[in-house]
Amino acid sequence: MNLIISDTAEEMAQRVADGVSAYMTFRTNPLFCPASGDTPAALYREMQARAKANRLDVSNWHFIGLDEWVGMNGADEGSCRYYLDRDLFHPLMIRKERICFFDGRADDPARECARGESFIKEHGGIDVAILGIGTNGHIAMNEPGTSPEVRCHVSVLHPSTQATGQKYFPSYQTLTCGITLGLGDILEARHLYLLAIGEHKAAIVQKALEGPISEVLPASLLRGHPSLHVHLDRAAAGKLSNNKE
Repeated sequence: MNLIISDTAEEMAQRVADGVSAYMTFRTNPLFCPASGDTPAALYREMQARAKANRLDVSNWHFIGLDEWVGMNGADEGSCRYYLDRDLFHPLMIRKERICFFDGRADDPARECARGESFIKEHGGIDVAILGIGTNGHIAMNEPGTSPEVRCHVSVLHPSTQATGQKYFPSYQTLTCGITLGLGDILEARHLYLLAIGEHKAAIVQKALEGPISEVLPASLLRGHPSLHVHLDRAAAGKLSNNKE
């Protein structure tokens, strides 16, 4: 595990962008898996700036969505696809055929899961996955108790995830389930970047990085990955036993 602590979200974004671009540049048609939400927003701004300055070329990248709320897709303000369209796909002018994203409005969620698995296989596996960590330790929408062997599936959301998810929407939404890449898919990615920002993440970050490795805390399972890069700001790293980096 490579742990890097930054003073600001912008500094973190620069460091993550350095690592991601250094790897992806040397891959042929690489597959990138971006998380949505507030935590990686600075990273995506940095990627936009580098692309505009001709310092980052994503023209040969493919993209696989990490997760989506059941009942929503990119047409819904607050959906995972909505945020990634706004923060990443549209600014970088990614062509639609290079993106595979779960449609939470689809009549057959199992078919959506199969479509995601097929896309990953077709492109030789995920090269880089950007991940956040939930306050209950979930990764993507893999809630506590999820087996590390589970692949794309419909997840029943923990009450804390349902409550936290409300911040993304202009009005109250019923959030009961999500379609998500499984821990099995995520752990097979070649490189994992786990990002956390803010004091409110400090307690769960400490448990995930220094506590027992268990399905009870899905984020802890990432510690067995051979290329795990953990990027924290100082507030999120505040409860670690060694946070002086």
